[in-house]
Amino acid sequence: MDNPIGNRSLMLRYFLLAVGWLSVALGVIGIFLPVLPTTPFLLLAAACFARSSPRFYQWLVEHPKLGPWIRDYLDGNGIPLKGKVYAIGLMWASILFSCYLVPLPWARGFMLTSAVLVTVYILRQKTLDKS
Repeated sequence: MDNPIGNRSLMLRYFLLAVGWLSVALGVIGIFLPVLPTTPFLLLAAACFARSSPRFYQWLVEHPKLGPWIRDYLDGNGIPLKGKVYAIGLMWASILFSCYLVPLPWARGFMLTSAVLVTVYILRQKTLDKS
């Protein structure tokens, strides 16, 4: 069986590891800081680790505190409402700010289209019932 990680360049692997660990750090900060979303950062970290380090992926998914955030999504249980609200809110704030800074109409159109599609995707995901 092919090893998907062995085929990646070393530079890409280090990049994915760096983004993964940065996402873990931001996700952990998001647990304590209500302005920062936890779930999207931990999902990004899991995606980066899945493509760069099976060991770190396993560690993250099986972590007693961080793992449930990821497993709930991966198991199809959904995303917490708080995670959806923060992810959509911060995404739109950053996209609108970017549109303000970028004067190119085609770039604005691309950013707004991307934001709409990601919003629709997030809203279509099942909302995790924490009761």
